[in-house]
Amino acid sequence: MNTITEELKHLLQAGTATNQEAICVELGKLGHEVNQSKVSRLLRKVGAVKGKNELGEIVYRLPKEPAPPTPDSPLADLVLDISCNETTIVITTSPGSAQLIARLLDYQRDTSGILGSVAGDDTVLVIPTSVKKTQAVKANVEAMLG
Repeated sequence: MNTITEELKHLLQAGTATNQEAICVELGKLGHEVNQSKVSRLLRKVGAVKGKNELGEIVYRLPKEPAPPTPDSPLADLVLDISCNETTIVITTSPGSAQLIARLLDYQRDTSGILGSVAGDDTVLVIPTSVKKTQAVKANVEAMLG
């Protein structure tokens, strides 16, 4: 089951979210009970911006590149997405934040089920100690990073 934030991101990527009321309706169709003020908070959380779609309509969408973190950003604000397959976990971060996130994860690897991590500028590859534990390690990572 997708979270409301993931569902909102999918709607924004479709390029058809013309206003907050329309977003409320679409999220309602997906089983999420929301009102305009909740949608407004969610749009701020995901960093949505107004722009034009392919048809020239003004729509809410995700920015092409997220804003850089501020010095007082909570750790959770630096992490944009955490996904995995059967063997590895990939964390997408704000630009310049991946090495910090990887360092925090590596520091906790003895207790979190992480064999190690590799960081670029905005992506961290996390390798679990066992492929049988990938989902559990992903849950640990999500809990650590908020």
